[in-house]
Amino acid sequence: MMSQKRDSTGSNTDTREREEAGVRLQKVLSQAGVASRRAAEEMINEGRVEVDGVPVTTLGTRVDPSSSVIHVDGTRIVVDQEATHLLLNKPAGILSTMSDEQDRPCIGDYLPKRNGRLFHIGRLDFNTEGLLLISNDGELANRLMHPSYRVPKTYLAELQGPIPKDLGRTVKEGIELEDGLARVDSFKMIDRNDSGTRTMVQVVLHEGRKRIVRRLFKEAGYPVQRLVRTGIGSVRLTNERPGAIRPLDNKELGSLYRAVGL
Repeated sequence: MMSQKRDSTGSNTDTREREEAGVRLQKVLSQAGVASRRAAEEMINEGRVEVDGVPVTTLGTRVDPSSSVIHVDGTRIVVDQEATHLLLNKPAGILSTMSDEQDRPCIGDYLPKRNGRLFHIGRLDFNTEGLLLISNDGELANRLMHPSYRVPKTYLAELQGPIPKDLGRTVKEGIELEDGLARVDSFKMIDRNDSGTRTMVQVVLHEGRKRIVRRLFKEAGYPVQRLVRTGIGSVRLTNERPGAIRPLDNKELGSLYRAVGL
């Protein structure tokens, strides 16, 4: 049997090669846009970086970007170059599907052609506008959609008619719908027109039942005329036009992972 080649310390050469596989941690952090390589080395020396739950203070530590879970100052940093995390400002009149057999407009029309499967995290109904997350990270998607993680969603809703002063209290206490009690976590009046026929309110809720905001206000007697989702967790629409799409930055992505315990 052929003997394994050993180095001067007696260790197997192939073992050493396995240990040297991967990419240096400071290079991975630099490529992920966390900091320059020199600044990343300082972070490692200061004990601010964890790999797979273990603090790393040794420069030259090698990691596998496709599988290693890396945190900096407690915030997860996504270093897998195959990972895709996008924000789409969905226009009204667009289906929340990647494709449609009837060739109706859908969110897949706005996405760049990529290898691998992308999917939307949750959905917005046909006439609802605003923030929609798109990713190829199934675990993140599943947790963001699961009600047990209580990730808040923020909406601006334009309501028909003048609203009573106690409407906020009513929807926070909850209204019984056909599929159970529905309530918002917070309610704030933003604006109303001079005639009082239109009122803009902001609501935050963590559940994701189908058309929950529209059904809630309709049952309260104030139908929604226009609905825009402006936030998921701490990720917010800023100045993106309808139909615009952009990648999430490290801060936004880290906040989502933190919100669902990843």
